[in-house]
Amino acid sequence: MSASIEPFTIAIDDAALDDLRRRLDNTRWPDAQPAEDWSYGLPLAYARELAAYWRDEYDWRAAESRLNAFPQFTTTIDGANVHFLHVRSSRDDATPLLLTHGWPGSFAEFVDVIAPLTEPPADQPAFHVVVPSLPGYGFSGHTTDKGWTPRRIAQAWAELMARLGYERYGAHGGDWGSVVTHALMRVAPDNVIGAHLTMLSSGVPGRKLDVDALPGVTDADRARIKASRDNSAFIRATEMGYFMIQSTKPQTLAYGLADSPVGQMAWIVEKFKAWTDNTGLPESAVERDALLTNVCLYWFTDTAGSSARLYYETAWSGGFGGRLEPSTVPLGMMVFPKEIMIPVRRVAEQFDNIVRWTEHESGGHFAALEKPEVVVPDIREFFAGL
Repeated sequence: MSASIEPFTIAIDDAALDDLRRRLDNTRWPDAQPAEDWSYGLPLAYARELAAYWRDEYDWRAAESRLNAFPQFTTTIDGANVHFLHVRSSRDDATPLLLTHGWPGSFAEFVDVIAPLTEPPADQPAFHVVVPSLPGYGFSGHTTDKGWTPRRIAQAWAELMARLGYERYGAHGGDWGSVVTHALMRVAPDNVIGAHLTMLSSGVPGRKLDVDALPGVTDADRARIKASRDNSAFIRATEMGYFMIQSTKPQTLAYGLADSPVGQMAWIVEKFKAWTDNTGLPESAVERDALLTNVCLYWFTDTAGSSARLYYETAWSGGFGGRLEPSTVPLGMMVFPKEIMIPVRRVAEQFDNIVRWTEHESGGHFAALEKPEVVVPDIREFFAGL
């Protein structure tokens, strides 16, 4: 295992940009859906308009320059290449903080929170921020062996933080980032001083949960548990097609997404529409250029298939719905109304040491992109409270 850490700069070839424009020009479009809304998926008219914007107006070089403003590195851990940002605060009292993204997100989700976390006002806590790309995602590139589950990624993150000289650190995540952070609390409990999450699967009540067996359960808890179960049933019925494909046949899907930028765009943007707190279009929650930067990080690195394998590896390792070890690591939770999983504190407390729980009136799945002005102070207050 190599312990070397190498500087990294994003530099997409002009030929790759020319190829993208050519493929966008030569897209073979499907027929229009029978309905004008999003009930069948990404509407044809919207897909055409967004693809034209991507081709003619979106500026990858500007996005590339913005991302390259942050110090970036790569290292090899457990046989996998790991790309990461490492932005140190000027403050000597800064706390190391690991930020982990999910699917269909990327490390770029956190660009708006890095500066406020690393260089806050004098009366606020400061952080040394580490933002890795999940193995198989973005500039981490493709994984080449089986078994890259959230627990294995958590072990890799523990090794990454050790290589950076951080013995004690905090962690934050959403989507897969929350699952990996949840695992990190358990594989490195002596190193993680606290975990701050925006999604919490351990707080979602399963069908086998005996509600009345929960200590101190109230009528309000019962109502919340019912609402959470109803939400889960709705999500399973309407939003889980991607999940089943990526958990069972990710390679078959990869052929289409690797060959068609519009296919890759549609596969990702449809989820931003479904999972954000928007007013009808995803860009009402996340800026259009930020959406396309995220798409580009999958397209230029050809990681549609390798990123989807995280679902497959987790499913076939028994990771979905498996037994969860209790943790004593302090956990802070932000609950957003448009999150795909609605947790219940009374349930989560059976597995986690909940010390902070904040519920918000707006916001969705991609919290750091949608609500950075809310996420940053919550992170500060959580770790200050520890």
